[in-house]
Amino acid sequence: MKGSTISLQLYLKLVWTACMLAIIRFSCFLGSANATLSAECIDSERAALLKFKKSLNDPALLSSWVSGEEEDCCRWNRVTCDHQTGHVIMLDLRPIIKDEGDDFSSSENLLSGELSSSLLELPYLSHLDLSQNIFQKIPDFFGSLSNLTYLNLSFNMFSGTFPYQLGNLSMLQYLDLSWNSDMTADNVEWLDRLSSLRFLHISFVYFGKVVDWLKSIKMHPSLSTLILHRCQFDETDPSSLSSVDSSKSLANLRLFFSSFNTSINSWLVNVSTVIVHLELQDDQLKGPIPYFFGDMRSLVHLVLSYNQLEGPMPISFGNLCRLKTLDLSGNHLSEPFPDFVGNLRCAKKSLEILSLSNNQLRGSIPDITEFESLRELHLDRNHLDGSFPPIFKQFSKLLNLNLEGNRLVGPLPSFSKFSSLTELHLANNELSGNVSESLGELFGLRILDASSNKLNGVVSEVHLSNLSRLQQLDLSYNSLALNFSADWTPSFQLDMIKLSSCRIGPHFPGWLQSQRNFSHLDISNSEISDVVPSWFWNFSSKIRYLNLSFNHLYGKVPNQSAEFYTLPSVDLSSNLFYGTIPSFLSNTSVLNLSKNAFTGSLSFLCTVMDSGMTYLDLSDNSLSGGLPDCWAQFKQLVILNFENNDLSGSIPSSMGFLYNIQTLHLRNNSFTGEMPSSLRNCSQLELLDLGGNKLTGKVSAWIGESLTKLIVLRLRSNEFYGNVSSTVCYLRYLQILDLSFNHFSGSIPSCLHNLTALAQNQNSTSALIHQFFNGYSYWKGSGDWGTKYSADYIDNALVVWRGVEQEYGKTLKLLKIIDLSNNNLTGEIPEEMTSLLGMISLNLSRNNLTGAIPGRISHLKLLESLDLSHNKLSGKIPTSLAGLSFLSKLDLSKNQLTGRIPSSTQLQSFDASAYLGNPGLCGPPLSDCPGDGTMQHSSGPAGIGNSVKEGEEWIDKPSLLAGMGVGFALGFWGILGPLLLSKCWRSPYFQFLENTVDCLYLKTMLKLGR
Repeated sequence: MKGSTISLQLYLKLVWTACMLAIIRFSCFLGSANATLSAECIDSERAALLKFKKSLNDPALLSSWVSGEEEDCCRWNRVTCDHQTGHVIMLDLRPIIKDEGDDFSSSENLLSGELSSSLLELPYLSHLDLSQNIFQKIPDFFGSLSNLTYLNLSFNMFSGTFPYQLGNLSMLQYLDLSWNSDMTADNVEWLDRLSSLRFLHISFVYFGKVVDWLKSIKMHPSLSTLILHRCQFDETDPSSLSSVDSSKSLANLRLFFSSFNTSINSWLVNVSTVIVHLELQDDQLKGPIPYFFGDMRSLVHLVLSYNQLEGPMPISFGNLCRLKTLDLSGNHLSEPFPDFVGNLRCAKKSLEILSLSNNQLRGSIPDITEFESLRELHLDRNHLDGSFPPIFKQFSKLLNLNLEGNRLVGPLPSFSKFSSLTELHLANNELSGNVSESLGELFGLRILDASSNKLNGVVSEVHLSNLSRLQQLDLSYNSLALNFSADWTPSFQLDMIKLSSCRIGPHFPGWLQSQRNFSHLDISNSEISDVVPSWFWNFSSKIRYLNLSFNHLYGKVPNQSAEFYTLPSVDLSSNLFYGTIPSFLSNTSVLNLSKNAFTGSLSFLCTVMDSGMTYLDLSDNSLSGGLPDCWAQFKQLVILNFENNDLSGSIPSSMGFLYNIQTLHLRNNSFTGEMPSSLRNCSQLELLDLGGNKLTGKVSAWIGESLTKLIVLRLRSNEFYGNVSSTVCYLRYLQILDLSFNHFSGSIPSCLHNLTALAQNQNSTSALIHQFFNGYSYWKGSGDWGTKYSADYIDNALVVWRGVEQEYGKTLKLLKIIDLSNNNLTGEIPEEMTSLLGMISLNLSRNNLTGAIPGRISHLKLLESLDLSHNKLSGKIPTSLAGLSFLSKLDLSKNQLTGRIPSSTQLQSFDASAYLGNPGLCGPPLSDCPGDGTMQHSSGPAGIGNSVKEGEEWIDKPSLLAGMGVGFALGFWGILGPLLLSKCWRSPYFQFLENTVDCLYLKTMLKLGR
């Protein structure tokens, strides 16, 4: 009993001792924690940071860095200290990007200036991030920041010689020098000295004559991730690597758009024994898919996209049993798809992502349900055909299915087995029939794109009500009718809504009122005939693209006070909107209000101080007043169209600040005064249309000297006077020159043969296309708006061709026309004009031209319309005119031409009015020429009964017939013989036939274009 008591006492003492020790330890911990919380930065390091800030140009990022003895720099923004010692260990000086769509160059928080060596006074600094700023020089002292383990200098403006001093950072593990200006390097010794380096990302570096860079990579003891982007290696020598073992550390290798002077295959064969992630994008891989990739049995991710690979899948790929990602998109693969995937036998349980998009794969989609782990399947933009594969019903794990841009036909399947699907891309196929109501069972669906098919029927709330996670909906360009009840409130919040060419109307869709955060809305051409409700205009400031065009929407557009995050693209064209244009629409990148009934002035444009607008079309409205004089704020503008309004006054000189303008339409207004000479600064102009105004003055020589890219110059129907400047001959790209209905005088410049485009009889394109910034690219699948992108604008012009004024768009560049009619031009028609072999229409009518029609006019083989009427031309009509086989409109009336009209089916087919007013002309279709008799048949004198009498001469008929037979034989073999026996005859002959075919094609395209 006593022993038990002693044991109990001892036990209690031990428990008490343990508790006391625990309390003491906990107290120490609390003391340590309090010390940590109260630790402040070192005075010398605070001073170093303030000195560093002083050397920078800092808009606001470092506003918390202020001087003062009581200031704790460990609490400053972008500074991290050691919690126990108070030493600065991390500086993260990346700028604040307000929105995903912001690019670095437009951010308000970019740092610049000189990087001060005061950073050396931060002895424990281990993490330094200066990325996404605009620093220009990497200082030498960076090589003395000996404790650095992380250094990010990406997305700056560093250039020049590669910073070799960084090789002194023996503790550095992470180095990112990507996305700077071009740098050069002539050795890789710095890489050998970075013994702790694990991650290296370099871009835009020219390695010049570096030979041993491959060896350095393979021999590096710790490098596990290497990313080279747009680097160039001129002196690579893979043969020197035969004695170098594979890397034992390199697991992640990514080469993007880099250039090598030799095949990269030879060193990839044994690049690493532990390679897990290999990406070779656009790295000049050509020919069959290399077999040795199949020998890299540790591969988990293999990306060989956007190369020039072709042929079947190598049998060796059957060894890749760990493969999870295979991306061969953007190559030249053209095998039947079932055969192509057959060699991935070992990856059937592991493969999760298969991307073969943008190839030429053929055939139907086979049963690939054996790939039981497949989560993403990208087969878009191939040549796959057949119906929608029913086997997809068995893919319970499939998250992303992309089949867009193929030739799939037939109805959509039931979606009841696609329970995990989050993205479904079926656009640009030939799928038809109704949309199954089972679509509503895809509860996890975020993206649905079935645009540009042949789907029909009705889509109702039954299809969409359960899709609470839906973010992007694109059903555009089908024959679908959207039938939602008036009080329906969707369970989703869409970011992108694209329903163009669906039948939504006649009422404005009320369900849009519940969509508060969309950034992209396109309900154009959707048969809506309604007033736009007031709640609609209170759309989110996130809006980036809005298209309501080609409806019958009416009402006023109220002003919007919200500021947009980025400049949106707004298209309200081809509706019935009226009233003044609200000022908030000036804060856009693209604004198209054409073909409405807007009134008032253009003063709203001057409410923006520095516009980023690139496209402005206010044509076909009832706008009045003068042009504003604030164009210095629109230097990004590429397309400007004010035609068909009631604008007046002079053209302001500030339009000369439109340095990027490519097309300027001001026709059919009431502008007066002279053309401002400041327009000479608009050197990018390709189309200038000032027709149908009241402009006056001389057309100065600067048009030909400065606007050298002009393709269309239309000054028709104004009051210009003076000579046609010979500098117009400098416009080598000019295809349409219309100076008609003015008061030009003097002679036609003889140098017009220098108009190179008019002298060529072929065109590479039929449309005049301009590129302009149209917002930001939308990354399908990520839900993010990416970098700025360009859109195409197909230009148009009002052209008189064959006597009819029409607007041409997609075929505008097929027209090659000179129209100088209705002026006071004198002198002769320059013979040099017959060198303009591509010209299809020439109108010089209603002038005072004299002399003869050029004899070489037959050289204009493509000419379809020729009007020389109402001049003082004399002499005979050239017989060569009969050789213009495409001529369909001819007017030579009201001149002083004489002689017989040349005989040809072509010239006699025109109405007599084409030749009237020339008293000296005769012959069909006008009256007979003097001396023309009627062909008579007579028996004649004895012995010549088989003769014909023509005038006073007797012709023996049998001899005539015999001569015709001999002549035919000689003529036939005289042509056919040389063609058969002589190559030098054959080539020009068949070239003639080819040109004739080209002409027929041109004529057909022009007719189709109209």
